[in-house]
Amino acid sequence: MSTKKLSDIPVSVLDLVPILEGKTAADSFKNTVDLAQHVEKWGYQRYWMAEHHNFAGIASSATVVLIGHVAGNTTKIRVGSGGIMLPNHAPLVVAEQFGTLGTLYPDRIDLGLGRAPGTDQFTAMALRRDLQTPVEEFPQNVVELRNYLGPVDPTARVRAVPGEGTNVPLWMLGSSTFGAQLAGILGLPYAFASHFAPSQLHAALRVYKESFQPSAQLKEPYAIACVNVVAADTDEEAKFLSTTMYQSFINVVRGTGKTMQPPVKSMDGLWDANERYAVQQMLRYSFVGSAATVQEEMQAFLEETGVDEIMVAGNVYDHAARLRSYEILAGFFKRAD
Repeated sequence: MSTKKLSDIPVSVLDLVPILEGKTAADSFKNTVDLAQHVEKWGYQRYWMAEHHNFAGIASSATVVLIGHVAGNTTKIRVGSGGIMLPNHAPLVVAEQFGTLGTLYPDRIDLGLGRAPGTDQFTAMALRRDLQTPVEEFPQNVVELRNYLGPVDPTARVRAVPGEGTNVPLWMLGSSTFGAQLAGILGLPYAFASHFAPSQLHAALRVYKESFQPSAQLKEPYAIACVNVVAADTDEEAKFLSTTMYQSFINVVRGTGKTMQPPVKSMDGLWDANERYAVQQMLRYSFVGSAATVQEEMQAFLEETGVDEIMVAGNVYDHAARLRSYEILAGFFKRAD
């Protein structure tokens, strides 16, 4: 059990850039910039967006473009990817893109990397044209990417320009022990996707710490856990707002693509017993309620895991209510410098 308090650690945002029912991607981008500006003011550490493709309700497919847009409309919060799905891209291209971002916004860009496709197999084929690349190449690609962003090497046959010398920090993302071990071996900070894949959280954190080897980027292990939070002024309001999150995850379980749905008074009739069980298992680390309720549950989560930072996904339909949820959370945590 950890003795850390929420006020000892920073808090960050994972924004999936949801497209709301009846709204457009353009509306989503406006909401994303507005949320980023608010959480920067409230002292959040970083603002990450994730690469997803072929999802009707997610507008973050061109993640690099959005990172630049958010960084350009904020002043100090770190902005990054949670993550870039590296198998979809050549390491050199990613290095050039993030090298450009790191040059435009020095010391503000994070490059989180994942090895999943971030989509279905048909879309993965459309992205890559080839699904035969073995997963064993992922570690080599991470090292290649790190080298491109590392110290300038005039003798290198291939150089990332811009990119080399920017030392944009790499993060390893994961929902299993594979990414945890790789992060440890390479001496990278690690972020676990416990907001949708909670089952291996504790095992992954243990593997990460046990396998950690200091690197030029990081001397001690540093772990983030991502969780879902819906906070409101009352428990009842938060429970109502959280039905949007449950509906979103029903779509995940069913493999159906829908825009983000407004909250409903009751989930009865919207899911069967098996779907309800599956969604509740995926959302094990979701904290819903008033400030007092959420603070108590998140403190217990921190004591259980001992993570160094908590990242929050807030699946709330109404933008004002979403802002309020993040505003409530801000009061629990250490403010970013």
